Amino acid sequence: MSSIRVMLPLDADEAFDGSRPATTGSGLAEYEQLVQRQLELLGEDPSREGLLKTPLRVAKAMSWLTRGYEMTARDAIGDALFEEDADGMVMVRDIELYSLCEHHMLPFYGRAHIAYIPDGRVVGLSKLARIVDVYARRLQVQERMTQQVAQALDEVLAPKGVGVVIEAAHMCMAMRGVEKQNSKTITSALTGTFRTDAKTREEFLRLAHAPR
Repeated sequence: MSSIRVMLPLDADEAFDGSRPATTGSGLAEYEQLVQRQLELLGEDPSREGLLKTPLRVAKAMSWLTRGYEMTARDAIGDALFEEDADGMVMVRDIELYSLCEHHMLPFYGRAHIAYIPDGRVVGLSKLARIVDVYARRLQVQERMTQQVAQALDEVLAPKGVGVVIEAAHMCMAMRGVEKQNSKTITSALTGTFRTDAKTREEFLRLAHAPR
C-alpha cells in the first residue's frame, strides 16, 4: 500500500479558533435573557410556571451542546499516543454522535465509523470517539464535520491514511421542510492510502457499511 498522505484542504480547527462567545458567567446570563425574549416573540408567557426556568435551562443546554468550540483534537487525545509496530487497519465503528445543524439549529444524530493505518504510532481507541465529540459539539454541517474528524486524526497521529464515514438523520428534514422521516445522509472523507489504494478503500467501506 502506498504511504502517500493526501491532506484535505480544510484545517480542522481553523474556522472556530477563539470565535465562540462565552456561555458561562455573564455570557450565560445574556443568553438566558435572549431565550426569554424569544419565548415572548413566540407568543408565550415566560412568567408562567412551566417556563419560569426554561431560559436558564436552554442557555445551559446550548452551552453543553456546543462545548466543542472549547476543545481541540490534540487536547482530546492528550498523551494517549503509543509507539507500536503495527501496519494493519484499525477501525472503530458505530460511534454515536449528536450535533446541531448550523442552518436551523435543529439536531442531527447518527454514527461515525473511523479507521486508520498506523505508521509507527497508535492512539487509544476511546480517543477516536472523543475526536468525534470535539467537532460534533458545534453548530455544524455533516460534510464539514466528516472532513474535520479525518483531518484532525491525520494531523495528530500522522498515519498512513484515515477513513471516516458518518451516517446521520437530520431533524431539519424530518420536522420541517420536506418532512421525510426515514432519510439518512452518508458522508465520507479519505486521506492517504484510503484515497490512493483501491483495496484499502474498499475494505474500509465494506466494513463501515457491513450489517450490524
